[in-house]
Amino acid sequence: MTDILAAFAWVFDPTNWAGPGGIPVRLGEHVWYSLLTLILAAVIALPIGFAIGHTGRFRGLAVGISGALRAIPTLGLVVYLALITLNLSIIPPLIALTILAIPPVLAGAYSGLESVDRRTIDAARAMGMTELQILFKVELPLSLPLIIGGLRSAALQVVATWTVAAILPVGGLGRYLFDGLAVQKYDEMLGGSILVIALALVTDGVFAIVQRLVVPRGVAAGKVQDVRTKDPWRPLGPSVPNHPLGTSL
Repeated sequence: MTDILAAFAWVFDPTNWAGPGGIPVRLGEHVWYSLLTLILAAVIALPIGFAIGHTGRFRGLAVGISGALRAIPTLGLVVYLALITLNLSIIPPLIALTILAIPPVLAGAYSGLESVDRRTIDAARAMGMTELQILFKVELPLSLPLIIGGLRSAALQVVATWTVAAILPVGGLGRYLFDGLAVQKYDEMLGGSILVIALALVTDGVFAIVQRLVVPRGVAAGKVQDVRTKDPWRPLGPSVPNHPLGTSL
């Protein structure tokens, strides 16, 4: 308990909020690294996921590759890339964490498009829509919640894993953990951990709000209407509507 109180005291110490290594600077670095990683993963994974979800081809291959990428130890890949490239900048962890973020983004993209009712797509084709029009005007709007869900999962993984990437001389909130460990300042280590947890919770909350907002109005209204039209007092047995007593038999 004393260590936790010391960690919170470290977080709220004004001296830790100033200077080039202050909390605002490290927080900004962490957010920038995470955002850049997520953008790169989205640029790579979303077009592939859309193509797979729209055409239905190569789904098995995508699932296999995603599973293989998930199995790669991220920290080991970061160190390996740093050693073979002799590069101690953000490039090795950026590559490694982009690889980590691709599977959930890819899964969210193709599963989102696959969740769209085939009858809706057939109706769009019958109206004369082209394949691109179907993709951008029908499939993407209906699948946005699942796509955002994939980005949400990837963002949480990236925010958490950029912390351990500070084993290299890069910035971010993970700097507090490794610098604190080097000089045995455990309040700094716990304080950095608290900041990472807070950032992850805020990130999850933001994506949860966005995921809720992108639900199409017609879909949301349909769900509400379905719930309201259900009669919890409807008899379970077969009924005779024109029976003079109006009861179930």
